[in-house]
Amino acid sequence: MPRYEFRMQRLFVEPDLGPGAALPLDRAQSNYLLNVLRLKDGDEVLLFNGRDGEWRAAIRQEGRKQASLVVGERTRAQAPLPDLHYLFAPLKHARLDYMAQKAVEMGAGMLRPVVTRHTQSARVNLERMRANAVEACEQCGVLAVPEIREPVSLEVLLQGWEASEPGRRLVFCDEGEASQNPLDALQGLERGPLAVLIGPEGGFSEEERTLLRARPFVTPMPLGPRVLRADTAAVAALAVLQAVLGDWR
Repeated sequence: MPRYEFRMQRLFVEPDLGPGAALPLDRAQSNYLLNVLRLKDGDEVLLFNGRDGEWRAAIRQEGRKQASLVVGERTRAQAPLPDLHYLFAPLKHARLDYMAQKAVEMGAGMLRPVVTRHTQSARVNLERMRANAVEACEQCGVLAVPEIREPVSLEVLLQGWEASEPGRRLVFCDEGEASQNPLDALQGLERGPLAVLIGPEGGFSEEERTLLRARPFVTPMPLGPRVLRADTAAVAALAVLQAVLGDWR
């Protein structure tokens, strides 16, 4: 990925982007730029919408509390979504926010909650999760905003996997593996579409582990000798997959 201009403020916007486009800002956006960031008329920010790449835009101040943006030149072409899916048992709000942001930073192109036997909370605020994903994109120079999918039970996910995700290998983090080395589990796997599944704080039940291991598209992977919290396990698992089979190579 080309290096991005990390010193400029980056904003996600919904409208199409192109040279000369004028984007009105609502009161909250105007307040953020003018009063929180203390930017002035003519100052520049970077814009992206997940479709049209990244663009410079100049602030057009229209009063003390109102502003718009005028789009200038494109600074980066649009990047495709990473072909790495992140599946996880939902956590409580603060830790779920952290996990969603870190998954995006680590290169996940899709986030989906999976309800398991020991899941702490089956209710997930998808709008909040998307807001956290967008914030991570803004802060880390990511142009492709990950897809956020509806929650699904583990059983339904596995039943429909081969039809909905043909050719995609599902790596699940299994604390019951005999080996503690995640690299052992990934030896011999070919690079291709991948998904990683992180279980809940209580781990997968024995029935769920049996169900997962019975599927030919599933690979169990340990994460070392220490017990990790689910949000920590997410970063560790994604780092290992990116280093061995992903876009870090």
